[in-house]
Amino acid sequence: MASRISSRPLWGISAAVALLAVGATGCGELIDDAKEGAKKVARQRSVFSLKPGDCYNPNGKATEGEAFAIEVVPCDEPHQGQVVGEFKLDKGGEFPGEEAIWAIADERCPVEAGKFAPDTWALPEGVGIFYYTPTQESWATGDRAVSCTYTKESGTFTGSLKADAKSLTPEQKTYLDGSNAVYNALWGKQPEAEHVEDDLDGFKAQAKAVATALDAHLKGLRDIEGAETGKLRAQLEKAAEHWKKAADAGDADAFYTAYDPAFTGLDPNETVPARKELGLATTVPADEAEVWAG
Repeated sequence: MASRISSRPLWGISAAVALLAVGATGCGELIDDAKEGAKKVARQRSVFSLKPGDCYNPNGKATEGEAFAIEVVPCDEPHQGQVVGEFKLDKGGEFPGEEAIWAIADERCPVEAGKFAPDTWALPEGVGIFYYTPTQESWATGDRAVSCTYTKESGTFTGSLKADAKSLTPEQKTYLDGSNAVYNALWGKQPEAEHVEDDLDGFKAQAKAVATALDAHLKGLRDIEGAETGKLRAQLEKAAEHWKKAADAGDADAFYTAYDPAFTGLDPNETVPARKELGLATTVPADEAEVWAG
């Protein structure tokens, strides 16, 4: 997780590159290195200037610490991240704290990312959601923006992740909107407690959110024709009933009884035939496959 703070002047870096270029006259390899260094410096931008669609490389570890500046690069060059959305926090007065801001970003950024690249299964392997948020220092200067990104913790990818919504058929868009909402409810509303006994109300709230999202997803699926989509709809209707029972559970034992078939009913592997029928990506992302394999 990266935090936004104001950028520092880059003149010192520019001067160092210029001196290197002067001292490297007659040495082709060093000159090339100097040119590459100069290009990197010229591409430096403040994290405050990031906008949706920008492809960039962090100046340091992508997902930890505070970021002063980043290197904005053309999307057809290898890069580590791309900004997929941005939103402003309520102006307010006092800094609400990092945890409070991160909680909002945890909820809002998946939605913004879903608008930018609706089919998460089509993303490069290893790409996940990260964001730049205000720090206490930048908040005092009026910073309220959260930049949502898709970023690889290690390695790079090439090309923009933006999927043109106009290229999706109405059926594809309906399916993805519903499916993404279900999985966002499942993972975005997950309680911090490891055991149901420690936070029954929290787990019941998660179950209620998933059940609500499933009802909306099922409503959309009813308007989509296709044998495989019909089979998936029937399966998800059963899963929805189990999630509703979990949401209404009177105690932890009742919750566990409903939760097991509720969770397995959302196995992404079971959606592959319907996705194939709809012309969507059919390879289950590695992180999801690992969860359900366990």
